[in-house]
Amino acid sequence: MKQQRLNNSPITYYISENGNIEWLLFLHAAFVDHNMFKSQTEYFRDKFNILTVDIIGHGNSTDTQKGDSIDKMSMWINEILKKENIEKIHIVGVSLCAILAQDFANRFPGAVQSLACFGGYDINNFDKTLQKKNGAVQMLMMLKAVFSIKWFAKSNKKISAYTLQAQQEFYDMNIKFRKRSFMYLSSLNGMVNVHETQQRNYPLLIGCGEHDDPMAHEAVKQWKEHEPDCQTIIFENAGHCINMDVPETFNTVLEKFWANRL
Repeated sequence: MKQQRLNNSPITYYISENGNIEWLLFLHAAFVDHNMFKSQTEYFRDKFNILTVDIIGHGNSTDTQKGDSIDKMSMWINEILKKENIEKIHIVGVSLCAILAQDFANRFPGAVQSLACFGGYDINNFDKTLQKKNGAVQMLMMLKAVFSIKWFAKSNKKISAYTLQAQQEFYDMNIKFRKRSFMYLSSLNGMVNVHETQQRNYPLLIGCGEHDDPMAHEAVKQWKEHEPDCQTIIFENAGHCINMDVPETFNTVLEKFWANRL
């Protein structure tokens, strides 16, 4: 993957271009970086052009300026697409970036070829009860990080992954997360329940792992009720970051989804 920097932004992104027609964009979970998609980039690199991004405050996207925050990510991603002459792209978002993927789709629907969101919720119709529960979980995680990033990472790996290998991989990335980066996430709620869902001119796939938090399962259920035409899947033997727990199954599901798209 070729590392690039988007001008006038803190964002570092990575490109693998091999002359393929279609592009994939992988957006990682909170507290890790683009490397969580290592299995996916290796599997798909000969079949698609691939774009991955370190979101603000993560990985190599930490050289920020005053006013930089996560609510600018969709704009920055759109600028990357313009810079790389990408008209349309398949977007895969996991956890936190299932939210960012939807925010991008709300703002730039014409650039979306397909949308796949895992371990997330419908940001256009987020139930208030689930929103409060989710906020409480996030606050507890932040408190742990304030005391110790190591403690935070040890606790977070068990929440974020199911298999021991995936837990260790998640921990190795999470331990590099800096406490100050929490402040860049403060504007996340500004993306929720702002837009009305418009008719999608692209296919939508949503899902979570069978061992993910019950809130994730309820979120998938509620999202399906609002968008009955979307495809849903629950991954066996997987937790929150399904692409790390069951990479082979995850890759196969995505490949079939893209092959059978509208």
